[in-house]
Amino acid sequence: QVQLVESGGGLVQPGGSLRLSCVGSGTGFSIYVMGWYRQAPGKQRELVATITSGGVTNYADSVKGRCTISRDNAKNTVYVQMNNLKPEDTAVYYCYVRRTIIPMNVYWGQGTQVTVSS
Repeated sequence: QVQLVESGGGLVQPGGSLRLSCVGSGTGFSIYVMGWYRQAPGKQRELVATITSGGVTNYADSVKGRCTISRDNAKNTVYVQMNNLKPEDTAVYYCYVRRTIIPMNVYWGQGTQVTVSS
């Protein structure tokens, strides 16, 4: 069974930085896209960034230039480094993985809270 465990969330001041980690288990992830979505109160869940096993990245416009996604395939782990954080970055951040071959299942982590506030 696929499980995703996030860590690294917390309270940070505007302009600060945070690094989120997500460790996958239950399968190999070489055929999975891995990444992060976030959901703020009262808003829909939205893309933060994704990365393929080969290192191809995709970023939401709202975080482009402030975030860097990476992964360690040997550790089944995906990271996102977030810099120059803003109050509007406050959300629950969810780890996300998607198979790239049939069946193209999607799995979600439980989420980690990021709060940007002074």
